[in-house]
Amino acid sequence: MLTVDYDRLGLRAGDRLLDLGCGFGRHTYEALVRGAHVVSCDMALPELEQVRDTEPELIDNGFFDRELSHTQVQGDGTRLPFADNSFDKVIASEVLEHVPDDIAAYDELMRVTKPGGTVAVTIPARFPERVCWKLSSDYHAPAAEGGHVRIYSEAEVRSKLSGAGLDPVGSHKAHALHSPYWWLRCVVGVNNEIDDNWSVRTYNQLLEWDIMKQPWITRAAEKMLNPVLGKSLVVYADKSPLRTPAPTAGQAAHAA
Repeated sequence: MLTVDYDRLGLRAGDRLLDLGCGFGRHTYEALVRGAHVVSCDMALPELEQVRDTEPELIDNGFFDRELSHTQVQGDGTRLPFADNSFDKVIASEVLEHVPDDIAAYDELMRVTKPGGTVAVTIPARFPERVCWKLSSDYHAPAAEGGHVRIYSEAEVRSKLSGAGLDPVGSHKAHALHSPYWWLRCVVGVNNEIDDNWSVRTYNQLLEWDIMKQPWITRAAEKMLNPVLGKSLVVYADKSPLRTPAPTAGQAAHAA
């Protein structure tokens, strides 16, 4: 289930892509299939290990070339362990709503992206997220440890991308069918197991069927509903070909 549109991202074979907050690798694998060299980065070590362990099976099944570079790095989005101008494309999917110091994370996205590169930021869309917060305090921080700490508007995302030195260029919403599912979970108890409630279990089975089969009727319904009910907002931003990182305080003192 992809949130980012790779055509809008402009990913090409041979590009180097950072999948920040990679989770279990949904965006990583698509980038590899498209011929990119990928660094999967997350703070959660078990998820990185699963991404690593799944890769050989996908190679054996012919999904992508074993010659492509794919590494897994445990890292903090506010202090990324990569050099300036390291990546042609960067995806930060459902990450920034968890980060208290999100300004530092936006600055890092700008820093590690090559001039002329593109960043795709995905966050929970404002309307569905506000409903979840109203329905259950267990859905977000502080009750949910490591949970969402803010509700973004698109204007705020664009402003913070611009403040970091990136140029927002487009946006869209995705996963409208997932919004009612999360509202339902908030109503019945977001921390309960999926199988504990018939309605949640049934809706989850519908979503799994949709992801696996991609039937035209649900694809058409989601496309129609995304502008209003899309669970995720994606904002794309370019780094100017002329843009270079600002010098650090130490570099500035040395130059003086």
